[in-house]
Amino acid sequence: MTVRGDGLGGRNQEFALSIAADIADKREIVVLSAGTDGPTDAAGAVADTHTAARAEAMGLNLRNFLSNNDSYHFFKKLDDLFITGPTHTNVMDLRIMMVMLDI
Repeated sequence: MTVRGDGLGGRNQEFALSIAADIADKREIVVLSAGTDGPTDAAGAVADTHTAARAEAMGLNLRNFLSNNDSYHFFKKLDDLFITGPTHTNVMDLRIMMVMLDI
């Protein structure tokens, strides 16, 4: 990740925002990206196949938030932040992806 904007959000929130753009036209996918450290009260965020469409319906331009590195405010507006509060530790990141298959 290259930080070019002046927004708020850590690497896991940024990953979730980026993946939200990538999975917008795919089958049902849900992603949680979280970590034990970061610059906000949120450890990360949850994104799914419908995140981009929900944002658009609210008048939010996902690409603008992404280019400004402002994933925190994007997911806060959608109520999709994974808020843990301070963990006072730096252990690891966790990414979980669920893909619904047609069987």
